[in-house]
Amino acid sequence: MITGIKISKVEAKRDKDDEVAGLNINIGIDAVNVKGGEVSIAFNYVASYMEGVGELRMNGTVMSKEEAKFAKEISDTWEKSKKLPDSYAELVLNAVNYACGTNGTLVVRAINLAPPIVPPRIQLGPQGKQ
Repeated sequence: MITGIKISKVEAKRDKDDEVAGLNINIGIDAVNVKGGEVSIAFNYVASYMEGVGELRMNGTVMSKEEAKFAKEISDTWEKSKKLPDSYAELVLNAVNYACGTNGTLVVRAINLAPPIVPPRIQLGPQGKQ
C-alpha cells in the first residue's frame, strides 16, 4: 500500500513559443530500497512538449508499506531484472503519474505551457502485446 509520495526536484523550461503538437510522458524507476516491509522507490518523471517546445522534469520518492514476503519479492525482482512485479508496477506508475501530473499543472502554468494532462490508468500486459 502506497503511504506517500515526496517530490524532491522540479524543473520546467519553455524553449519555443510555438504551439504544442503533443505531449510525451516518461516515468522511470531509478532505485528501489526495501527494509522489512518498508519500500522506497526513487523515480523520475519527464513530460516532453512535442516539437521541442518545452519540458517538465520531476524527481521524487514513492513510499510504501507491504507484507514482508511481498516486500522481499519486490526487492528480489528489482535486483534480478531492474523491474517491479507487474501488479505493483501499475500501482506505482499510476501514483507517480497522478502526483506529477497534478503538481506539474501548477509548475508549467508559470511558463505558459498546457498542463501535463493525466492520461488513462497504465496497465501492463504481457511483453510484446498491446
